[in-house]
Amino acid sequence: MSATRPLPGEAGERLADLVHDLILEVGENPLREGLAGTPARVAESLRFLTDGYRLDVADVVQDAIFAHDTDEMVLVRDLPLFSLCEHHLLPFFGSCHVAYVPDGRVVGLSKIPRVIDVFAHRLQIQESLTNQIAEGLSSALRPRGVAVVIEARHLCMEMRGVERVGGSTVTSCMLGAFRTDARTRSEFLDLIGRR
Repeated sequence: MSATRPLPGEAGERLADLVHDLILEVGENPLREGLAGTPARVAESLRFLTDGYRLDVADVVQDAIFAHDTDEMVLVRDLPLFSLCEHHLLPFFGSCHVAYVPDGRVVGLSKIPRVIDVFAHRLQIQESLTNQIAEGLSSALRPRGVAVVIEARHLCMEMRGVERVGGSTVTSCMLGAFRTDARTRSEFLDLIGRR
């Protein structure tokens, strides 16, 4: 999945042209003072918000997996995340809790939020994002189990449609020991305060 599409340059200019046309289509003048630089800014913003397409887990983990003789749970909780809903291209944002049970190897803690961003910086739904993070860590680390819980607010629900502000969506993915061992799963849920 690495380098699946071009970076700035022609692709960036085309994106800015599309945003220019979008502004016209909604009935605004893309040349007026407040909007004159908007197509380029939105293009740059979208390239950042979707840079996960140009990354994969191996790119961000690299050599940060270390031999370590432990089988106790490692938990990183309350990691902020944001993504764009594939249905309306509106943001959803919240926090992610990630745990794994090592099998002789641990990953550098700073790599966990980077793995989250690989998948969060793509167009998708929260349910898929949760599974992708768990499966990506499981593939890279080969632990005894991985658990991921995401709690997020969706602007597609808050700004349009039902227009309900403040509700959150909770999704989870449990792999390995977290799926098969009720005690491990319960410990994780207790630690993140979701029981």
